[in-house]
Amino acid sequence: MHNTPVSSRALIWVVALITVLPFMLALLTSFKTQMELFQGVFTLPGSFNVKNYITAWQQGHFNVYFLNSVLVVIPVVICSIFLGILAGFGFAWLKIPGKKTIAAMFALGMVLPSEAFIIPLYHELRWMGLTNTYLALIIPQIALSLPFTTLMIASAFQQVPKELVEAAVMDGASRVKILWGLLVPAIGQTLSTLALLLFIWTWNEFLMPLILVNKDELRTLPIGMMLFQNRNTIDIPVLMAGAMIVILPLMAVFLIFQRKFISGVTEGAVK
Repeated sequence: MHNTPVSSRALIWVVALITVLPFMLALLTSFKTQMELFQGVFTLPGSFNVKNYITAWQQGHFNVYFLNSVLVVIPVVICSIFLGILAGFGFAWLKIPGKKTIAAMFALGMVLPSEAFIIPLYHELRWMGLTNTYLALIIPQIALSLPFTTLMIASAFQQVPKELVEAAVMDGASRVKILWGLLVPAIGQTLSTLALLLFIWTWNEFLMPLILVNKDELRTLPIGMMLFQNRNTIDIPVLMAGAMIVILPLMAVFLIFQRKFISGVTEGAVK
């Protein structure tokens, strides 16, 4: 970084500022009053009280939506990674008939947009009696996450030196012990990165909760934010406070795990 030319560093700072500026303006607006908002976008708020956040939390029913998002995200992340580890192990180390065909189907599942299958998915879940349930939000999201999770974990497993696996086999280790005792600890950075990506994708998912659930007590934060926005087109500071309630958990999780995320991405790029 010290050898980077000044022009390149200046460009990086400009791009970073352009990226962060909208978020910072929204954050400042969330602390302003209506009168302070009219004084200018870049005007600092008179005080950083949380009145707008309390109003948004109470009027927008964000306590219900926040809990629902948590109840959906946690099982999706855990189940997707668990199933991805099992499937990735098969892809990386086992002889499976039709492996290339299955891999092609997984790749196809990664590129299909949700709009292409949301209507058949709705009718299928309705036939099974799962619409307007948490399972309607959890199961399809796991299915959508599984192709990417499997291929990413399988790729990480293939980076583990074969000599380690062969040595474990010669020592008489079972497949279960090789998987959970050797391979999974070896790809910890990849799993951390994957967990963060799944958390962000699931937290921000909008279309499926909108179509598959129409009970207010089951809606997640993105849907709740849409409804709150429709009801608050005038009070912009309160609206920005609602947006911050949706965004801040993502920011907190990313800041906590950013080192593992960056090292995981860098590790994959180097390999």
